[in-house]
Order: sequence, then structure tokens, then C-alpha cells
Amino acid sequence: MYRDLSDTQLAELKATLDKEYTGYQEQKLSLNMARGKPGADQLDLSMPMLTAVTEMEDCLADDGTDCRNYGVVDGLPEAKALMATMLDDDPANVIVFGNSSLSIMHDTIARCHMFGTLGHTPWGKLPQVKWLCPSPGYDRHFGLTEHFGYELITVPMTPDGPDMNVVEELVANDPTIKGIWCVPKYSNPGGEVYSDETVERLASMKTAAEDFRIFWDNAYCVHYLYAEEDMQDTLKDVGEACVAAGNPDRYFKFASTSKVTFPGAGLSGFAASPANVAETKAAMSVGTIGHDKLNQLRHVKFLKDADGIAAHMQKHAKILRPKFQLVQNALKDGLSEVGECSWSEPRGGYFISFMGAPGTAKRTVELAKAAGVTMTGAGATYPYKKDPEDRNIRIAPTLPPLHELQQAMEVFVCCNKLATVEMLLAK
Repeated sequence: MYRDLSDTQLAELKATLDKEYTGYQEQKLSLNMARGKPGADQLDLSMPMLTAVTEMEDCLADDGTDCRNYGVVDGLPEAKALMATMLDDDPANVIVFGNSSLSIMHDTIARCHMFGTLGHTPWGKLPQVKWLCPSPGYDRHFGLTEHFGYELITVPMTPDGPDMNVVEELVANDPTIKGIWCVPKYSNPGGEVYSDETVERLASMKTAAEDFRIFWDNAYCVHYLYAEEDMQDTLKDVGEACVAAGNPDRYFKFASTSKVTFPGAGLSGFAASPANVAETKAAMSVGTIGHDKLNQLRHVKFLKDADGIAAHMQKHAKILRPKFQLVQNALKDGLSEVGECSWSEPRGGYFISFMGAPGTAKRTVELAKAAGVTMTGAGATYPYKKDPEDRNIRIAPTLPPLHELQQAMEVFVCCNKLATVEMLLAK
């Protein structure tokens, strides 16, 4: 372990690592592990969808609606049924939107902020609003609530989801806490799957705010890496749990096909209680006559149903498994001797969460950038981009082809070693 080395040994190790690092810089690399984007070979899987609607007859929905025209604000019935399989809900409680679930989340918060929800005071008229942020978590979630001026509260993540002891204590005593971000299956970035107990406690906990809302972003609900894990990684339905607990309006569910088909041209879906759905539809009707129904038809004809989605996602998994395995092997082979390093081993999703020695994350990312490897900024996985220990780095293995990913991980390992040695010498 590096902490067991003497200053002389650390200085010798640093000289060796400096030489290795200079070699990477001389290669003039340009590699990217910053965002969880599908690779080109994954996008190719959905190309046949683009020819699923080419003739006039293809443009008619099951009920005869001509999808080339205006109308159907909440989505085609067959599209609602398709998205309901991802949202784990009744199609009657589903609204189909455009390509981005993040946009739905933004609009949902904006509606609550400007108009309130189900008769409660608009959040924007309150002197203070706070929001719970399980961390490490999704930077865009945090940025969204920060944009509205809400105070972000960090909640530690556990293998079973957010630390519910912390959550329950906070929401029971503070009426200004209005919501919590949740990525419940293969969480971003750690890959955790919420336990049944966590879901039940979220649904049933006492909240000082009557209009407290769970923002349930199940972005990776179908993103398995291993087929044999399908039945093991089941997730309890938060809507069902909320109804059973007597809090039927507590949840908003979100999902999309962004990493199933095309991130820029997919479908997104929203599910909630009948009362919340009615309120959402009424607000939507002011701003749109309907979303892209031709795209909804393309997705239905291509994916068909839950079985069709599962079969399509196994094609994705075949591409992604070697990438995740490569990263795991590179970390194990390269950093086991360093000490104080750990990383997640997700069974699905799009990321690996890496924890280095305290005080090394920013320097690791900085060194990697200077050597031609772009990564998500250190601290991004915490509210206000402030990792209290400067340890966490989100690794996104999906975009680069395997040979580039191998190069990027070699650079990353070298940079983390170098950052750790520098930190120890500085002390």
C-alpha cells in the first residue's frame, strides 16, 4: 500500500510514474469517458426503426388516428402501453412525451414551482425550498434543482439506496424539504438497486411537507449487463408502495428510451397517480397539442412490447459487457497495490463509481485531461459539485471502442497512482 512507503520510496515511485505519464502525453491522445453516451455500434442496433414508418398506411395508429396530424396530447394508446412496461404502471396513468425524460422532470418541477401541486402553495412562493440528493448521484438532477434556487442536501448512498435513517429524520422535521431524487435501479453512478425495504420506507415515511414528492427517475430499468441477472435485480414498484402506504400522490415516475434506441430521438414517459396525471395533462394542454406521434409509432413497431425491449437490450448488453469487464480488470490489475481505492461492480446501467484516496479525485481528472483523456469533472456527483472528501470519479465506459477504452484506462490508472503519490508526498 502506498501509505506504507517511505518518502524515499514514494519519490522513486513518482519518478517512474512521471516518465510513464510523459509517454502518454507524447501520444497526443484524444479519448472521452465523460458522459454516458451509447457507442456508434449501439446506435446501429436501432437503424431499422427508421424505416418502420414509410407509407401512408404505416402512419395510422391502432385506433385509426392519422399520426401525421395534430392531436393526442398524452400519447398514442399503443405508445402508452409500451412505455408502461418501463414505468411499471397502468397505461392509463402514463403520458408519453418527447425524447427527454430530463425535460419532463424540469417541467414537473417548474409546474410545482409556479402553480403548486394538487392545491398546495407553489414552491416558488415559499421563502425556502430544500431537496434531498442521494450522493454520489446524477449531476444533471442536482443542477436542475439548483437552477430553481433550492437548497440541496446531501444524503449518503448505501448498497440498498439512500440512507433511509437520514432521509426519514430530515423529512419528518422539516416542511421545507419538498422532494428527493431517486435513480432506483442501477443508480448513476454506483449501480445500486434499491431494496424493497428502501422503497417501502420512502413510500410510508412521515413527511412534514404534505406535498413532498419522490422524483423516481428509473433511467436504467431495462439496462442489464448480464442476462442471468434479470430476475435477481427486481425493483419494487414505488407507485404501488405509495398507494399501500396511504400516500398515492407522493411519486412521479420517469423513464425513456434514450439509451434503448436513439438518445436524441427516443420516447420519454411519465407516470403518476390519476390526480397527478390529470393535473399534468391540463398543464401540458396549454403548451402543446401533442408530441411526435410518428416517432411513437416507429418505436412501437420496432420494439413492440416488454419482450421486444428485453431482446433488444440483450444486444446492447453484448456490446457493453466487455467494456465494463475491461474497466474492472484495469482497476483491479492497476490499482490493487495502491490502497484506499474501491469501485462499484454494477450488474447494469451505464457507469462505474470509483473512489480513490481522499484528496486525489480532482488531481486525477486534471492529469487525465492533460494526457488527452476527458472524464466527468471530479465532484460532479455531489451537490454543488463539492465532493467533501475529493474521492469520487464517475467512469463512463460506453462510448469509446474497446481499443480506445483500453488506452484511456491505462492513462487513468497512471494518473490515479501519480495523484496518490503526490498527495502522500505533500503530507
